Amino acid sequence: MKKTLAITVFNEAGVLTRISTVFSSRGFNMESIAVGSTEKEGISRIIIVFPGDLQAIEQISKQLNKLIQVIEVKDISVCPCVERELMLVKIQSFPAIRSEIIEISQIFKAKIVDLSDISITLEVTGDPGKMVTILELLARYTILEIVRTGKISLERELGINTEFLKNM
Repeated sequence: MKKTLAITVFNEAGVLTRISTVFSSRGFNMESIAVGSTEKEGISRIIIVFPGDLQAIEQISKQLNKLIQVIEVKDISVCPCVERELMLVKIQSFPAIRSEIIEISQIFKAKIVDLSDISITLEVTGDPGKMVTILELLARYTILEIVRTGKISLERELGINTEFLKNM
């Protein structure tokens, strides 16, 4: 099961190293990590996705809270959240198939950010499920390169779980 932690830290040199050391020293692999400034100067938020269970969350949280630079550790795995990723994907694209790729990009509201005689590069933003779906559709073409950011996430203020609403 994948878990997501939101870690608020003082933006100091070496803080990311200390946090990643907590994970690696306990044998946990981070699947995704995204770091950025917050609305408060000198404060950053780190979103980490890793495989684990409730015991893993407790163990990691206790260790992270011991670090001086850590302000707050929050398990947002089951909280209603807005989640986004950014992906750039370069696809081999000759004129004969270019219109098919453009059609897929339009359906997913992806932007064409580079185009040449032999390739097309798309910028895709959205929830992690959107990334998986568009990659499935593009898999029939020759994907030359992919780069993805880690998942970023904020809790929904009203606490409405949109995933639950999709199943109604």
